[in-house]
Amino acid sequence: MIGVRGTAGLPSYGSGEPFASAACSAVDLESALNTISILDLALIGRGQTARESLNASVVLAQHAEALGYRRVWYAEHHNIRSIASSATSVLIAHVAAHTKQIRLGAGGIMLPNHAPLTIAEQFGTLAELHPDRIDLGLGRAPGGDQPTMRALRRYEESVESFPQDVLELQGYLAGESLIRGVDAIPGKGTKVPLYILGSSLFGAQLAAGLGLPFAFASHFAPQSLQEAVALYRRSFEPSEQLDRPHVIAGLNVIAADTAAEAQAQFQAVKRFRVSVLLGRGRTLSDQEADVLLESPAGERIMQMGTYAAVGTPVEVRKYVEDFVQLARADELITVHPSQTVADRLKSVQLLAETMELVPASPQVFD
Repeated sequence: MIGVRGTAGLPSYGSGEPFASAACSAVDLESALNTISILDLALIGRGQTARESLNASVVLAQHAEALGYRRVWYAEHHNIRSIASSATSVLIAHVAAHTKQIRLGAGGIMLPNHAPLTIAEQFGTLAELHPDRIDLGLGRAPGGDQPTMRALRRYEESVESFPQDVLELQGYLAGESLIRGVDAIPGKGTKVPLYILGSSLFGAQLAAGLGLPFAFASHFAPQSLQEAVALYRRSFEPSEQLDRPHVIAGLNVIAADTAAEAQAQFQAVKRFRVSVLLGRGRTLSDQEADVLLESPAGERIMQMGTYAAVGTPVEVRKYVEDFVQLARADELITVHPSQTVADRLKSVQLLAETMELVPASPQVFD
């Protein structure tokens, strides 16, 4: 299996607070292993159009629903030619209309890009149309580079108001607006559940202080996973939404029939990422990508995929079990980055089967 090193088959870091600390609350391992979700990056692969990518997202969500996954999330990214989820709430609405019961949401909305009232109205509309199915994960990253920030009319200082913006948004959704005379319609009283997304101690501290679930982006930012989760669990204060800590950890997964096939897919993923991030608008050949992968810049990009369960279903299950314990996660959100739709769907299926996920009973609709 690729990417396996350190004790218990997982990468290890020398810094950070160990999870054996008494400061960390207990985790129900069996529950965590049966509560698996998907972060769909709506990848636009080589030779693929945005429309084809969006159609594939519908198919993936339908498969996830049938296989027993808990939720599917979509992330707000801008000006990235390989990702089609920039209009996140629109994509969620489209997928929700083509599924029946799986939870759908943002993983996440980059709140500094938007007015809290606008997001409350968008997700309030989704919640009214699809009751009990909508999640709202919130991040403070730009979701793009500096020129993109300017195009979005976003300014660096807007990050500083992120905690206040979260509270304002929460007030709209709860029907307890912090701005006198202003309500989110739709949105008021829907109480769409909020999640704080992060890859640092800031997000952990904020989620703990607000009593919200914390989703750590360990699928691309692995360095502070242990320390951030420990801080979150230690500092958590119960809230109306949540009475105890809830950690969601991100993990890359490529499950295939053979280890060799999984490794080949993982290598293709590495080449694609380095081409997109370092290719300066060019589509690199495999040979050119391999050269960049061996450069310092390429190595830094590859560190983003430190946590990756790659291999046969048996190997992937073992990695998942070890990772959940390492991250002390209550829930796992998986990214299936294989380059073809067929390979992603196969990975989603094999993971569900090896983890023995149980689909929810079908709902009856009028």
